[in-house]
Amino acid sequence: MRILLVEDDLEIAGGLYRALTASGLKVDLARDGREGLEQALANDYAAIVLDLMLPRVDGLRVCQALRERRDATPILMITARNSVSDRVRGLEIGADDYLPKPFDVREFIARVRALVRRDRAIRARRLRVGPLELDTRTRSASTHDQSLMLTRLEYEVLEILAGNVGQTVTRESLLELVWQDPAPGSNKLDVAIRSLRRKLSGAGLEDAIRTVYGVGYSLHDLAADS
Repeated sequence: MRILLVEDDLEIAGGLYRALTASGLKVDLARDGREGLEQALANDYAAIVLDLMLPRVDGLRVCQALRERRDATPILMITARNSVSDRVRGLEIGADDYLPKPFDVREFIARVRALVRRDRAIRARRLRVGPLELDTRTRSASTHDQSLMLTRLEYEVLEILAGNVGQTVTRESLLELVWQDPAPGSNKLDVAIRSLRRKLSGAGLEDAIRTVYGVGYSLHDLAADS
């Protein structure tokens, strides 16, 4: 479980780093906003601890830049500025929590752990394959910021393939899981696959679903192309 800590004050950064690592978390440290943004975009973090007042790029702009890129990593913003307008501004642009300095380290760790739990819950209901994202709670799919208009059956087929990316799922398995009917002579699956391919292709994902002749289908590992 890795956390990104973006803090330019060496004494504060050192104390928070020790507290986080002592609680069992792995921590990457960035000393200014630009470095923090670069690390956040390049790596996968369970949460980001982000100081508001940073050199080069301030915390508000870092948070805004991440949210504009559809990066949903939970963000705890910390700052010595304790005005209501600062807190509101931070939350409005996408911060998940706000902690004014000075604060008790125990509360800080509790806030971070709460965000990590939230991140786990979000990840548990999302499937990502390259630019393709499925939300298993809302049973919806999107790619390249574009929602895919799928029927219930099309979504279920796609979710099964996405959950087994790069592996072949047999026709019988798909028919059994989606339609509770493993009959190999049915064309219901063929219709759904054709429609899914057309919709994925229209969203810029050519050849996403591949046929393994005589066996079934597989979803290409789109992450390798992105």
